[in-house]
Amino acid sequence: MVVYLSFFVDCKTQEEVDVLWEKLSIDGEKQQCGWLKDKFGISWQIVPSVLGELLSDPDSEKANRVLNAMLQMSKLDIEGLRHA
Repeated sequence: MVVYLSFFVDCKTQEEVDVLWEKLSIDGEKQQCGWLKDKFGISWQIVPSVLGELLSDPDSEKANRVLNAMLQMSKLDIEGLRHA
């Protein structure tokens, strides 16, 4: 039996994103869209709270720009997402 486990972390600030991203990825693997694997192979998605708001913007073009910006990022950047 194979069990896959991942954690989703909702971060209020860029500082929280940065600290968790750096600490959890030590001896691990940084991936796309806020995902990383820690040194034990556990997957984490480090996501700023504002992402859900930006992706559900009533302006669908803006929401699509945010989605496209996110797809280009490894560690998610709040200012980069807001400026998309």
